[in-house]
Amino acid sequence: MQETIAWIFLTLVVVTPLIYWVAGFFYSPFTFFQYCLACFCNSIAKLLWRVEIEDELPVPPGQGVMLIANHRSSVDPFFIQVAAHRILHWMIAREYVEHPLSAWFFRQIGAIGTNRGGQDNKAILQAIEYLESGETIGILPEGRINMTEELLLPIRPGAALIALKAKVPIVPLYIDGAPYDRVPYSPFLMPCRVKVKIGDPIDLSDLWDQEMNEHTYRTVMLRAVHALAKLANRDDYQPKFAGRNWKPTAEELEQAFASADRIRKAARN
Repeated sequence: MQETIAWIFLTLVVVTPLIYWVAGFFYSPFTFFQYCLACFCNSIAKLLWRVEIEDELPVPPGQGVMLIANHRSSVDPFFIQVAAHRILHWMIAREYVEHPLSAWFFRQIGAIGTNRGGQDNKAILQAIEYLESGETIGILPEGRINMTEELLLPIRPGAALIALKAKVPIVPLYIDGAPYDRVPYSPFLMPCRVKVKIGDPIDLSDLWDQEMNEHTYRTVMLRAVHALAKLANRDDYQPKFAGRNWKPTAEELEQAFASADRIRKAARN
């Protein structure tokens, strides 16, 4: 009798989570691969990085929205995925999306390959189509991981162009405490505590009928970045814009590495 009870208990312990997991898949908007990946993101984010999400995404599923965030770690998309609870299409450097070792993965998650610098019309059109169909796009406007002591690296206005063309709001997110140590896999070896703050939607309807030019795009990005800075309690922050083909020099990269080392040492102390 005791052995039977033990087997029943063991079966319940194993089967109940499995039923919950399968049911979650059928009620989710994800493909099977995306659902497994989302579960992995949630699990590792909660267990290893102890992610805390402040507030809910203020735009309902099915309404197109552009998410922007600061970029401190190679796993920032994990944190934003946990905060969003929906399918996210990321604009990712084309060399990763087309690389033979990673192309399949990025196709499965609906990534949009784009050039690191300059305008990429094909990527822009694809992002606009997603937004107009009610999807969510994620963009990290710095374009590169920020290892400096500045709040943000110089930003690019591509997110503004896409949001205006698709006529959707921009929602800023601020990620605080993201782990990173020079190489992409380093966050998986770095337990920490991460907080994600979600801002209010930035309504751009007053600019929809204006001429689309560099000034308009910069106006939008200034609104978005100031809202992001406010989440970081940096109301005084003055953003800078990157040149069309800006790339960091070897000296700038070395300075960034040294700055990142100082930040990590200060955090430990």
